[in-house]
Amino acid sequence: MSGVADWVERDARRCWHPYTQHGLGEAPLVVTGARGAWLELADGRRVLDAISSWWSVLHGHGQPELVRAMEQQAQRLDHVLFAGCTHPPAIELAEALASAAPSGLTRVFYSDDGSTAVEVALKLSYQLFLRRGEPRRTTFLALDGGYHGDTFGAMAAGDPRPFFSDFAPLLFDVHRAPATVEGLEEAFAQVGDNCAALIVEPLVQGAAGMRMYGAEVLQAARGLCDAHGTLLIADEVMTGFGRTGTLFASEQAGVCPDLMCLAKGLTGGMLPLAATLAREDIYAAFLGQDRGRAFFHGHTFTGNPIACAVALASLALVDRDDVPGRLARLGERLESGLEPLRGLDGVREVRRLGGIVAVELRARDGDAGYLSDAGERLRAACRDREVLLRPLGNVLYAMPPACTTDAEIDLIADHMRHACRAALEAP
Repeated sequence: MSGVADWVERDARRCWHPYTQHGLGEAPLVVTGARGAWLELADGRRVLDAISSWWSVLHGHGQPELVRAMEQQAQRLDHVLFAGCTHPPAIELAEALASAAPSGLTRVFYSDDGSTAVEVALKLSYQLFLRRGEPRRTTFLALDGGYHGDTFGAMAAGDPRPFFSDFAPLLFDVHRAPATVEGLEEAFAQVGDNCAALIVEPLVQGAAGMRMYGAEVLQAARGLCDAHGTLLIADEVMTGFGRTGTLFASEQAGVCPDLMCLAKGLTGGMLPLAATLAREDIYAAFLGQDRGRAFFHGHTFTGNPIACAVALASLALVDRDDVPGRLARLGERLESGLEPLRGLDGVREVRRLGGIVAVELRARDGDAGYLSDAGERLRAACRDREVLLRPLGNVLYAMPPACTTDAEIDLIADHMRHACRAALEAP
């Protein structure tokens, strides 16, 4: 096997990594294996995956039940187009998702990742009102700081700063509101009757720095959508499958969305798969004898049998192991380990929901945000450590997989305390 330096040099010559400024010349970790909560590096070290590899690895790396489901399904049926064909894993998974989801979400449209799940929801929302003879509904509502993916519709729905500002002239009309009851009321007063849908990340806005808001905001969103005949889209790509302490974050507010987007933990992080769940009346609006009335959207790997089989196995583990409760207990322990940071000069807040724990540093001279100097200090403090942490600007967070042990949680807490103190002491 090639040495670490050779892998890094070959990567630098050919690979283009996401959300990476290659001009800074930072070498990536060369990962050759993974087990449980740990990544295994080419240089022989192990690194604890405290962020579940971009929030996707739900149970742990190499989970035997998921590996077995993948192998068995690959031997039976690797792939078949989902237009004009179907197969048992897709049918069974759709049934399981509809059973587990908030009431009323009866239809499942498969796609590939969180961005495409959001694209499906946005397109369905707009076309639904066209089908109903309401073409005026061309505006969407979203929350300040929201992030919903990197395809064009998802970019439009997300807050353009700092990722998507260059694309602003190409994006459709989205009105934004603060994640408060008053902010939503004001936004609906301005555009409510022309609005196709409000899209939210329920209770936790991930890319905004694990920004959290109360259930009353989500409840107000549901009420305002009902009052104005607007759809509510719950982007549960990150919050789904137990991350917030319940199977879906929407449950904590007692809210049933009209459309729900799922990905990441859907397969336990093993394979790409996404789903958009919809109410039955939304599905029915596209029915008819006219072929042109169908929903024209699809992906080559829509409903891939292997991914669906793995997702079914993952859902079974979620239920068997009480993953939401397990993650909430891990989050409580991690929050307790970060208690020494509370009240520390320079620490704005330590916050938690379920298994998601975040520490926000105070901005120096207003340098908060993803590209802040505080973020760079945090990133520097997290490099070459035993725990993989990837700050969101001036926010350091952890979202470990459910297999993480108490001792491993304590190790994460130790490294987070160290990184925060180092960032605060840096010039």
